[in-house]
Amino acid sequence: MSPDGQNASPPSSVHSTGEPAGAVPVATSPATAIVIGSFALTVGRWFPAHEHPAHQLAWSRTGLLSVRTTAGTWLLPPTLALWIPTGVRHATGTSGGAVMRSAYVTPARCPVTWTEPTVVSVPPLLRELIDHLAVRELPRSARARAERVVFDLLQPVSVHTVSVTEPSDPRAREVAEALTAHPADNRPLTAWGGAVGASSRTLARLFTAETGLSFGRWRERVRMRAAMLLLADGMTVEAVARRVGYASASSFVAAFHRTVGVTPRRYFP
Repeated sequence: MSPDGQNASPPSSVHSTGEPAGAVPVATSPATAIVIGSFALTVGRWFPAHEHPAHQLAWSRTGLLSVRTTAGTWLLPPTLALWIPTGVRHATGTSGGAVMRSAYVTPARCPVTWTEPTVVSVPPLLRELIDHLAVRELPRSARARAERVVFDLLQPVSVHTVSVTEPSDPRAREVAEALTAHPADNRPLTAWGGAVGASSRTLARLFTAETGLSFGRWRERVRMRAAMLLLADGMTVEAVARRVGYASASSFVAAFHRTVGVTPRRYFP
């Protein structure tokens, strides 16, 4: 903040080349609750697991952002963001490239009380307010007003994670790797058993024991994860359904809703 108290400029320790693990700025001015950090993520880049002294609203203006915590993994298009409470260890990355524009919130000035990672919607007004708060020369009064509206706009969305645990047994892992590479493969467990040298009963037991999911549910999550990347690239629901192994768009939409919690069109409006 300037000596006369008219401007609340955020600190400069966040920069465009990377997110400093454990060193994201917390606003030092009593008039500032939110600091915006911008980071370019190239294809396949991840920030290793870290935590912050501030709450984080992880959001990407473009691309599909991935956030991984012990609670699960979220794939976030620009219409969704993840609230990450202070102290929650997380890794952030992208498969296809993204431009993060995260809000870091000083805990002492934050009215949000969520203690777990929480997905929120990002309507156009919230997107514009985040950009507005990124302006360093914003007057103190204007910044305070914008921050209040940001907090008012944070609305949770019932979206499930798409975490996929890989089995450790070599036979089950061979199946898992093949399905990850080709999620449309519809072979039943009996056929997979013949390919990897295990009975279908053994493979079913291994997937349940080592991933916490039945083989069918595990494959469904793998398909939804692949589908999200294709939908983020602008592919139609009908084309994505075929690409990931569904005979019809309606069966794919039903599986997406069952796994993710919302329909594809709501997730990628």
